[in-house]
Amino acid sequence: MDADLVIRNLHVSIGEKVILKGLNLEVNRGEVHAVMGPNGSGKSTLANALMGNPAYQVTEGEIWLKGQNVVGLAADQRARLGLFLAFQYPSAIPGVSVANFLRTALNARAAGQGEAGNGGRGGISMRDFRQQLKEGMEMLRMDPGVASRYVNDGFSGGEKKRLEILQMALLKPEIALLDEPDSGLDIDALRIVAEGVNRLVGPTLGLLVITHYQRILDYIKPGFVHILVDGRIALSGGPELALELEEKGYDWVRE
Repeated sequence: MDADLVIRNLHVSIGEKVILKGLNLEVNRGEVHAVMGPNGSGKSTLANALMGNPAYQVTEGEIWLKGQNVVGLAADQRARLGLFLAFQYPSAIPGVSVANFLRTALNARAAGQGEAGNGGRGGISMRDFRQQLKEGMEMLRMDPGVASRYVNDGFSGGEKKRLEILQMALLKPEIALLDEPDSGLDIDALRIVAEGVNRLVGPTLGLLVITHYQRILDYIKPGFVHILVDGRIALSGGPELALELEEKGYDWVRE
């Protein structure tokens, strides 16, 4: 397996309903891919199936991450291997502070990489964690007080999306999936989230942006664009493909 993420002939069902019908895609670190498609085409199903959401059943096909077929692995196992999903609608976790949540996740990720962390057997030291947290929050222009609040509890749409990107900044995944990152954001929040993502994009991170609209791609520039229609990738191309969709809509792809 040459690519870091290889999706082969992926079929996914929710209950009795078949959503993905033989999807193929490859993503490498250092690349930015966009998956676009009309509502109901299977975009969010793809994100959830890749991350291992048990409600999305892989009935056929393979998902290879860094040379390992992860079909059958739980979501936390995939996360430890370097896969990350920023949710379209992040859940609130009352009673769990942002700081405790992030430090626990960071230690689990380090353990999955076979590292003890900077703090030895106890994981990352509090000093190093606070420094990383501070730098990440400054990058995303987050109020420092967010660290003591409960995860997404009472957060605005912009705060939720910034927290998703903050997790990505700290966990340093190799492949990140962004499911509708512009959903629920005004233009100012969108710019801040996109700036944060762009700061993280580089040779160690492959990005798969799942979106319905072109506007997020004005800020996060893809090298590859894939059009998902009726559970399959109907067309792939460069960034100009997204602009063509903006002008013509999806009907011409279906035809």
